[in-house]
Amino acid sequence: MLSLNFDPFPVLTTERLILRRVVREDAETLFRFRTDERVLKYLLRDKAESMEEIYAFIEKGDEEIRQGNALWWGMELKDQPGFIGNVGYRISKKEHYRAEAGYSMFPEYFGKGLMNEAFVKTLEYAFQTIGLHSLEAVIDPDNLPSQKLLERNNFVREAYFREDYYYNGKFYDSAVYSLINPFEKNADADR
Repeated sequence: MLSLNFDPFPVLTTERLILRRVVREDAETLFRFRTDERVLKYLLRDKAESMEEIYAFIEKGDEEIRQGNALWWGMELKDQPGFIGNVGYRISKKEHYRAEAGYSMFPEYFGKGLMNEAFVKTLEYAFQTIGLHSLEAVIDPDNLPSQKLLERNNFVREAYFREDYYYNGKFYDSAVYSLINPFEKNADADR
């Protein structure tokens, strides 16, 4: 079974990005993020209502990281510090070396390849450093940019669930994608 310790927190860099821990100093930007209807469109979450809710959200994320149950990075541009999105994993099945991927970004950064840049870097970390065997992503089937991101990174759609998610009085469909560790040569040799 996976035994994870993310202390110290793994800061990652790409050509244009720094992927680092989300901190309390991000709270105001995170509040704007968690109240932006364009960000929330496919996430099916209520808008944040207060800064206290954002501080609690950050603390909950910190606790999940301390327990080795999740790893979330805040994204920022190297030449323009400040939170622009997030990417990470919730370790859903430690005994099966499996996690669920999640990601979101302010819409003004869409279409620039930034999410793919961050996603590729965190995929490498998930598989090569953490030692995951597989990742899954559950998305709204209408979210075509998310679908393209996953397929560009060799995720395969494994399931389509009709009206399996209930939110605000309405049922929504879900598509489940997964990726087996592409760096793994013989999974049983290391276990």
